[in-house]
Amino acid sequence: MKTAVVTDGKYRTSLTAVRALGEIGYPVTVTQTRRESDQVPASFLSRFAGAGRWIDGSCREQAYEGRLLEVLEEAGRPVLFCTGADTLALVSRRQAVFAQQADFLAAPPEVLDALNDKETVHRRALELGIPVPREYPGEPDRYPVVLKPRCGEKLGLKAKDRYAIANSREEYLRLSQAMTWNGEPPIVQEKVDGPGEGVNLLLDREGRLVCAYCHRRVREYPVTGGPSTCCVSFYDEALIRRSWELLASFGFVGLAMVEYKGGRLLEVNPRVWGSFPLSACCGSPITALYARAAQGETVPYTPQNYRTGVKMRYLFHDGAATLGYLRRGQLGRALGGVADFFTTPEALYRKDDRKAYRAYLRNSLKGR
Repeated sequence: MKTAVVTDGKYRTSLTAVRALGEIGYPVTVTQTRRESDQVPASFLSRFAGAGRWIDGSCREQAYEGRLLEVLEEAGRPVLFCTGADTLALVSRRQAVFAQQADFLAAPPEVLDALNDKETVHRRALELGIPVPREYPGEPDRYPVVLKPRCGEKLGLKAKDRYAIANSREEYLRLSQAMTWNGEPPIVQEKVDGPGEGVNLLLDREGRLVCAYCHRRVREYPVTGGPSTCCVSFYDEALIRRSWELLASFGFVGLAMVEYKGGRLLEVNPRVWGSFPLSACCGSPITALYARAAQGETVPYTPQNYRTGVKMRYLFHDGAATLGYLRRGQLGRALGGVADFFTTPEALYRKDDRKAYRAYLRNSLKGR
């Protein structure tokens, strides 16, 4: 029987992948490096996980490669699902070695670098006729503007630290200096209003579109612009096709989320994204299709193979977002958060996997 290995078990996305693979019959092993977590990951305790494996040291150590390969060898050529960015980067760099032990989808390192570079993505979008925010090569002539590094991922910045908003020239000058890393000034763009939307895609080894679904942000934290705490599924075939063409133009392989706001492209996350648990909530088969495509199967794309209008939220972060909107006087969004507390289940809650869910809640409280 084919097995699966899900890495970086501390993440919420890992628990979603473990459940999805376990449900379709894969015995799943979950890994976690000891340096990156001092808590037992919730995914280790899921009834869909066959085993949880601690790996000594850090995922950024040179020895991590050999330790992970040992797990893959023991699993007997599994499907490898990389959740963490560092693990994905390692597998991307060492594809020839890892391909001897596992089946996976990972883009070459130069493709990941290009898609993580916001300026490179901005230029490609212009070439493809995809709407993007106006970019200022020098000091902007109007405000507010958004400042962000070309590649916050490489700088090791958390999501909330990868951009800032300047509402005046004084704020721009201060933030521009504070956000200059290694002599490279930040990208400066007009602040775009409108709903934040994500197009989540899976591309096979030939760059063919295998699966896609869309989500729209309902709330985020920090409320001035941060990761989504509540989102809802929707469908837009034109937006999916546009996003696929962008990824395919780079030669991308694997899972990625293309982010838009107000209909304009903001950036690409060429890896598993933070709202990935919505795939389980809305019934998208993206994880199951990843496993099939990783093994070389040609999987035809089926449009709108998931439920639309399905909400998911993260209990603690969405509560913080609701309070944040209330403090800022955005009563409508705050009341929406209160209503969803009673009507929208927490993203990772499953009555048939309560042990993992309780561990997730405990770990979240300790983390905060």
